[in-house]
Formats: sequence, structure tokens, C-alpha cells
Amino acid sequence: MQLKAEGTKVLQYVLLHMSESTRVTEKGQATIPKHLREKYDLSAGDEVIWMDTDDGIVVKKRTRTGGRGMLLPDDTSAEKRDAIAEELTQRLRDRRDRNYEAAEDN
Repeated sequence: MQLKAEGTKVLQYVLLHMSESTRVTEKGQATIPKHLREKYDLSAGDEVIWMDTDDGIVVKKRTRTGGRGMLLPDDTSAEKRDAIAEELTQRLRDRRDRNYEAAEDN
């Protein structure tokens, strides 16, 4: 069974790269071990990103640059980036103005 084989692969990876385990609570919460919180500078209130990969779940600290490349390929020219940024800024302003006007009408 493919799923069982992949689960075994992930378990082997985890056992090789992490020397301790944690449990998931009924609320779906899991504790990040202290040495990993310190190593990756995670503090209460920080956000993490959960990614589903072929090898299992990957958790990364969310950073302000974590989204780079999600909207545009990294090789997009500076001129094209500037044009798209201006268009997105204008769209946000327009939406903000519409929301503000709608709130005034109520």
C-alpha cells in the first residue's frame, strides 16, 4: 500500500532528524520542543507556515520575506514588478475607498 510506505518513510525521517516527539491535543495543538523554538527564534505569538509535502508536513517560521516568489517568478524584471505593485496598490486603495463609502452609508 503506497500510503503506508510513505508514512513509514516520513516516520523514518522524523526519527533520524528529531530526537523527541510531541502529541497533538484534542484542539489540534502541538508543542514545539524548546531547543527548536530557541534554534529558530520562535516566540509566543509568532506565526508558522504548515506545508504539505511529498515527505510529510513541514513547518517553517513565517517571515516578512516568506512570500517572495509567490505572486511573480523571481526572474521578473524590476519594471514589471513596479508596474504590478502599482496596480495592486491602486486596487487596494479602490477597495478601501469602496468599503469606507459603504460603511458611511450604513
